[in-house]
Amino acid sequence: MNDTAKEIAKTSKSSFYYAFNLLPNEKRDAMNTVYAFCRQTDDIVDQENLSVDIKYEKLHKWTYELEKAINGHSEYILLNKLGKTISQFNIPLEPFFELLKGMEMDLQKNRYLTFDDLKLYCYRVASTVGLMCIEIFGYKHKSAKDFAIDLGIALQLTNILRDIKKDSENGRIYLPQEELKRFNYSEKDILSQNFNENFKELMKYQVQRVENYFQIATHDLNLDDKYSMFAARAMQHIYHKILEKIIAADYDVYHNNVKVSKLEKVGISIGVWAKYSLVY
Repeated sequence: MNDTAKEIAKTSKSSFYYAFNLLPNEKRDAMNTVYAFCRQTDDIVDQENLSVDIKYEKLHKWTYELEKAINGHSEYILLNKLGKTISQFNIPLEPFFELLKGMEMDLQKNRYLTFDDLKLYCYRVASTVGLMCIEIFGYKHKSAKDFAIDLGIALQLTNILRDIKKDSENGRIYLPQEELKRFNYSEKDILSQNFNENFKELMKYQVQRVENYFQIATHDLNLDDKYSMFAARAMQHIYHKILEKIIAADYDVYHNNVKVSKLEKVGISIGVWAKYSLVY
C-alpha cells in the first residue's frame, strides 16, 4: 500500500480520475489522495484470494492505521498523506469511518431486503466520498452536502445496475429482494442471466429511481456552488451517460458491455469544466 496516490488514481482509469484532472494542482493532489484511500479500502474487500476473516483483519488494521494517521503517525505513507489532507482542508472525519462501515457491510451481507437497506449501503460507500470531496472543492451553501449525498446514491445505484452480472458471479445481488419479488424475477434468473420482459420492467423501475436521484442532486446544488463543483458535475454527466447506454442496450446488461470510453470521459470532463469556466 505504498503506491503514490497519483499512480493509484491514474492506473485505475476511473471516471473519478478524468473528472478531477482539471482541478488546480493543490486540490487535484488532495483528490488523488482521497481517491487512493477509497481505492485501497475497496481493494481490501475485493481481494478474491483472501478469506473473509483475513479481510476483516486487514480492514480493522487499516481503520486502526487511519486513526493513527489522524492523531499522529501511521506506518502507511498514504494514510499519513491523507491525515495531512484532512487537516489542510478541514474534512470531517465521520465520512471516512462511515466508508469503512460500508466496506464491512460487503463482508457481512451479499443481499438487501429493501431499498432502505440498500440506500444505507450506497450512502456509506459513495455519498461519504462526495462529502469528503466537497470540502476540497469548496462551497458556500450547506445544500452542497445534500448534493454530495444524493449524487453519491445515484452514482452507486448506476454502478449496481451496470454490474449486475459481475456482482452476481461474485455472489452479490444488490437489487432489493422485495423488488425482485414484485417484478416476479428471481435470484436464479439473475444467476442464469435470464433476460426477459420481467427483467426489463425491473430495470426500467431501477433506472427511473436513479434518474430521480440525479435530478434531486442537480436541484440540491445552489447556483453559487456550481463552478467549484465542476468535477463532481463531470462525474454526474459521465455516470448519467452510463445510464443512457443501459437504456440504449434495451436494459440488457447481461449481454452488453456497458461502458463509457476514455475519450468520452475526457470530452465530458472538459465540456463541463469549460461550461462553468466560461460562465463564472
